[in-house]
Amino acid sequence: MDDGKIIGLFFDRNEAAISETEKKYGRLCLSVANRILDSTEDSEECVNDAFLKLWDSIPPTKPVSLKGFVCKITRNLALMRVRYNNSQKRSAELTVSLNELEEILPDNRISSDVGDEEIGKAIDAFLRKQSAIVRKVFVLKYVYFYTQKDIAKHFSFTEDKVNSMLFRTRKKLREYLIKEGIEV
Repeated sequence: MDDGKIIGLFFDRNEAAISETEKKYGRLCLSVANRILDSTEDSEECVNDAFLKLWDSIPPTKPVSLKGFVCKITRNLALMRVRYNNSQKRSAELTVSLNELEEILPDNRISSDVGDEEIGKAIDAFLRKQSAIVRKVFVLKYVYFYTQKDIAKHFSFTEDKVNSMLFRTRKKLREYLIKEGIEV
């Protein structure tokens, strides 16, 4: 079933919307959650919570991309679960990924002039200007939390190449955000 029909089921408050979403995106959501949580039980619970949150969000929200919307909800719930489970014992890979982005994103504690939505739009605009491969590597690392090793394997690159691509992309992103007037 295509996404438009599934969203229509949500708007009709038809419970088949959940089962259709689970059929289409359940494995992807489980993969996203498991990369962050590294626990099958927590990941399954997180995905179930994501589907409930999706049910509560649609309507009134009408997502442009159901896949992106459900993955974003799953990712955010998984990150909240990590913080809840053990804020001091987060996985090293997740901590490194978040710390890498922390260096280039504005700190809301210092300056709250720029909202998350504006930053998100700026990052999206930046990524659209990059090559498809750079975009994919960036998204796999910072949205889906793939390790550099997994990304290298996926694209048949060396880990050094992936590290170099990510470093250059973060540097360009930082410069782009500054140029756009977003204080980093």
